[in-house]
This record gives sequence, C-alpha cells and structure tokens, in this order.
Amino acid sequence: MRTSITTDIAFCQKLLKTGELVAIPTETVYGLAASIMDIGAIERIFEMKGRPMFNPLIVHIHSLEQLSLLARDIPENALRLARAFWPGSLTLILPKTAEVSDTITANKPTVGIRMPNHPKTLALLKGLPFPIAAPSANPSTRVSPTSAEHVFSYFGTKLPAILDGGPCEVGLESTIVGFKGETPVIYRKGGITVEAIEAIVGKVQLVTKEDKAPVAPGMLAKHYAPKTKLIISSSVAETVEEYTGFKVGVISFCSNYERVEALRILSQEGNLAIAAKNLFSALHELDQMELDFIVAEKFPEEGLGRSINDRLERAAY
Repeated sequence: MRTSITTDIAFCQKLLKTGELVAIPTETVYGLAASIMDIGAIERIFEMKGRPMFNPLIVHIHSLEQLSLLARDIPENALRLARAFWPGSLTLILPKTAEVSDTITANKPTVGIRMPNHPKTLALLKGLPFPIAAPSANPSTRVSPTSAEHVFSYFGTKLPAILDGGPCEVGLESTIVGFKGETPVIYRKGGITVEAIEAIVGKVQLVTKEDKAPVAPGMLAKHYAPKTKLIISSSVAETVEEYTGFKVGVISFCSNYERVEALRILSQEGNLAIAAKNLFSALHELDQMELDFIVAEKFPEEGLGRSINDRLERAAY
C-alpha cells in the first residue's frame, strides 16, 4: 500500500466510506480514524496501534445535534461544557446509545465524544453519513503525533492516506470530563485547563489514573513515551551534572541550559500554551537523536502546566 499525505478531503471521505483507516488532523493531535458503523475498521485501529481492547476510543462529531444519536441521559452540566468549549479540546464521557458499539467503548456503558476544532476535519465530518472513532495516530504508549510527518514515521505505508492539516495548534490531547450524577469528573487533563472547566460548572473531581479498566483514554500509567529514557527534574542543571559523560538532551520551559547534547526550549516567552503546543514535537525530535537520556524540566503546576506535567509523568513511567 502506498500512503498519500494529502489535503484532499473528498479522497479521505471516500476511503472512510469504504472501510479504510485514515489519519486526520485535529487541534490537539493527529487521530487514526474509522467509521463508527464499521466494526472491522474499528478493530483494525486497535490492531494497528497495538492498543489493548480494554482502552476505549473517542467518537468525533461535527455538530451538537449529533450528540443525541450517540448519548442519552445527558447531564445539564455536560451541555453547559459542550456549549462553552465545542468545537474544541473537550471530550465528554456520557451514557451511550445503541448506535455505539461495545468495541468502541471497551464494553463500557459510556462513550467519549468530542467535536474537534480543525477546519479540515470538521469539513471531513460534515461530508460523512456517520461519526468517526479516532484515537491518537501512534503506536500504543508512544509519543502522540502533532504533524502528518509524525504519523508517517510511525505507520509508513500501512495507511492509505494521512489528511495533512499542518502542525496541531494545541498539541495536547483533549481534556476528558465524565459525570457522577451532575458532578463533573476529570479523567484526563488536557488542552482545556481544570480552571476553565471549573469556571463553567464549579468544583470538579480528578480521577486520572486507572491501568486495569480505564473509563477514558489517557489514564494508563505509561503513555506518551519516547524510546529514550525520560527523567523529570525540578533542578535540571543538577540532574545534567549528575549524568556527566552521557549524551543528555533537555526539554525546558523557558530556561537555557549549557553542556547538554541538545536543548529544546518550549517557549522563550514563558507561555504555557506555546509550550504545550511544542511538547510532543520536541519529544519526537530528541527521541531521534540517539541520546542516553532526556531530562524534562518540571512545569508550574497550574493551568496547562498541569497537563504538561501529566504527559511527562506518564512518559517517564
């Protein structure tokens, strides 16, 4: 099979309608998409990623009207969040309808749903007679892709098409919110901050780790991991000194470090949104450099810094 990195939306729609998998851009990361109506294609997502079947997928829609096709008994707080953040980096975990297969939800009674904020993927979805299921387009546990080139580096010619939407604007996966009654529960920190969620619905619970039967994607302890060993440090200079004699790369928020093999500063301005956008790209780059270690600076535990730290902790697990 020859892979086409393309901007042809109609071509990608045709592939999805005939049961093929297509990589798609979103504002968060690139996804590996299939029709929710084609169970064989859904099963190939799990197979291609090496993803355990107990780890559920997220369904992507293009309008709020589609929500009732997939979910029932929707809490009012879920609708408040959808109106505030869709299209955008928010996934809602809701009781599923019979339209959603148990394969997608890993036999759970709930389904994760979001409306991506990317013009190409919204146009793709609007021309399809079905929603799509799309986890991140990377092998399970590996660093998420934020460019078409990252996807190609993972899957080569295994995919018929990668819809090229340029670099991802957010660069972190969606924030996942479920509900216990009307009480919101954050299952994954992501591109929308805890503070922004609480500004809409009040105080939330945090339940972000579960290795055996996760309610939502992104809850496994090991995830987003480069092949190179990753170390998180609150004192990067001392850690680099400790590893003198080794080839060490550093991921920094906004500080410069000397005597390292490679340095990636995520935001010269100290902007957490820019740092989040650049995180996975930096991990991809350093992981290709045959380093002995990657040392990542611990980020401020606030706003998107909490989401960045979450990714680093799982990558270093």
